[in-house]
Amino acid sequence: MTKMIQTMRWFGEKDPVSLSDIRQAGCTGVVTALHQVPNGAIWEIKDILHRKSLVEKAGLKWSVVESLPVSEAIKTQSADLQLHIENYKQSIRNLAHCDIRVVTYNFMPLLDWTRTDLNYKVADGSIALRFEMAALVAFDLYILKRVGAEKDYDAKTIQRAKHRFERMSDDDIKLLQKNILLGLPGSEESFTIEQLRTALATYDGIDRLKMQQHLLYFLQQIIPVAESCGVNMVIHPDDPPFSVLGLPRVLSNAADMAFLAAAVPSLHNGLCFCTGSFGVNLTNNLPAMVRQFGDRIHFIHLRNTTRNANGDFFEDNHLEGDADMYLVVSEIVKVMKQQKRSIPMRPDHGHQMLDDLKKTTYPGYSAIGRLRGLAELRGLELAIIRNMH
Repeated sequence: MTKMIQTMRWFGEKDPVSLSDIRQAGCTGVVTALHQVPNGAIWEIKDILHRKSLVEKAGLKWSVVESLPVSEAIKTQSADLQLHIENYKQSIRNLAHCDIRVVTYNFMPLLDWTRTDLNYKVADGSIALRFEMAALVAFDLYILKRVGAEKDYDAKTIQRAKHRFERMSDDDIKLLQKNILLGLPGSEESFTIEQLRTALATYDGIDRLKMQQHLLYFLQQIIPVAESCGVNMVIHPDDPPFSVLGLPRVLSNAADMAFLAAAVPSLHNGLCFCTGSFGVNLTNNLPAMVRQFGDRIHFIHLRNTTRNANGDFFEDNHLEGDADMYLVVSEIVKVMKQQKRSIPMRPDHGHQMLDDLKKTTYPGYSAIGRLRGLAELRGLELAIIRNMH
């Protein structure tokens, strides 16, 4: 019976969720990364082996790298471009040497993911991540004061943002700023407003088309190395799948992925299929995308969101949002059966709930909410498999 490989993300030894917790949840694999290595530097074999050893001593396998970051120098093609690309190639070789064969990355400018509320209380009292368009636009127009920002929004959206901003206290403004500027989950990095303005300026003159070409150049450089090493590179879609703070987006829908696949045909140019990121885009048919890109999907994020007409969304329970998880998992099961392979999957962005409400956790990565999601997804997959026989 071919089933998804059940994993959870682990942020290393400082993660409040231990490897023992992950194993007790029913996982056989771990998704992790060397967050301590600066973007653009080489992941050395000794550091990879140290992390791998920790995972294996806990009775688990390091199944997927998430993420091997793509530096801003590569994304903008600025100084250190070639050095960072050569370093990236060497990191791929070093991971292959340590027998780690799936490597996740993204090509999102500056901010890996954007939410406006990290403590959104849902009806049952648990805590979820939320994106509110009016809050993001209020930040852009009235806090960041990005030049030309008003051209990116329609009049109704600007009016909602103005009304939202006028009702905000100083503490509300500080919290919104902190939430939007939060860096990678599990890292200490975040921007100040001035640093963000400076960073945004590095994207002056880089529109969607140019960003797409920069991504293609990167892939043309690294995919031959990945292919020769037997490593599958998987790109994570944009989160959220639309422009944020005027920055270009290059992987938001099926057409974007089809473009990348046609331009760099190697199946080592793969996809991290994230139902949450793709699901926020109303135009994306998730089951059809699994069918279309099944041979390129080497890693899966299963999470659900509930969205509204204003562009807001929150992270819902895994089986309860707008994505039809039954249909999505059914297509994944078919792909695995046809191709006779198992694909690593992790439940993503679980609610903070029960005892975890009293703990300090990485936003979206508390133990119990992900455990609930994994349990639901395992049951769903098993029922689908049994029903197919």
